[in-house]
Amino acid sequence: MGMFDFLKKDSKKDESAAAKLFAPANGTVVSIEEVADPVFSQKMMGDGYAVIPTDGKIYSPVTGKVVSVFPTKHAVGIELPNGVEILLHMGLDTVELNGGPFTTAVSEGDQVTPETLISTVDLAALEAAGKDNAMVVVLTNMDKVADFTLSGKGQASASAEIGTLTAKA
Repeated sequence: MGMFDFLKKDSKKDESAAAKLFAPANGTVVSIEEVADPVFSQKMMGDGYAVIPTDGKIYSPVTGKVVSVFPTKHAVGIELPNGVEILLHMGLDTVELNGGPFTTAVSEGDQVTPETLISTVDLAALEAAGKDNAMVVVLTNMDKVADFTLSGKGQASASAEIGTLTAKA
């Protein structure tokens, strides 16, 4: 153990506190304020962003561990290594569809990366049911977030880096 080992430990902590955010689908990245549901747009559940998808392949927006898969398959909770939790909510009011349009590809406890397929969503079924197809990413425990930046609004490919978050020390 060297005299400056404490500096190395601090730098590792800083690395784990910062995390990259990715587009969960091919499509248009929008701020959470633009989502057509006040629960999300007014940040009642936390800050975040959404992607209006052009296809139904939905990927993890972060690197982390799946902590919950809703029984109705419309939402997945993921915890990042820095302790921040995100909710990937697929479509608006889609809980009412009881899982029909969703084919989930992950289970609780799975480690995921931005290349991990989370779900395949039948976008035509969402449209037929009159549901908005926004794929919403919400930082649900904002008390642990020091900073959130959405840097990549507009067209994006699935798994493209579009933002960062920093956890509180």
